[in-house]
Amino acid sequence: MDLGTFSVSLSVKDLATTRAFYERLGFTVFHDASAQNYLILRNGECTIGLFQGMFEGNILTFNPGWDHDAQALEDFEDVRQIQAQLDAAGVELMDRADPDSTDVESLMLTDPEGNVILIDQHVPKPGA
Repeated sequence: MDLGTFSVSLSVKDLATTRAFYERLGFTVFHDASAQNYLILRNGECTIGLFQGMFEGNILTFNPGWDHDAQALEDFEDVRQIQAQLDAAGVELMDRADPDSTDVESLMLTDPEGNVILIDQHVPKPGA
């Protein structure tokens, strides 16, 4: 199962202060949506998202359909295929993708320690 490109989504209290901290660690802004209270930062192939007031706790994020530069891939494992494999493996999902949709979709689950995992596909189903 290929979950896609990995990043960590951090829930932050102060976007500007947290941005400055990570910039001191060598991260640079990859996508600036600070007007919408979030930023995506990169350091090499390491990606983190800073999200102010959008959710509680940190989230492990996977993006099927994107390469490491957030460019759409022509061929990838669709989130609905991943969901079917998780269902077959008996993994309980918190939030499900619409299996009949061909548009962007996502699903959520938690690991045994309560860490939230988001599989968030930003491109339509291949061939749709």
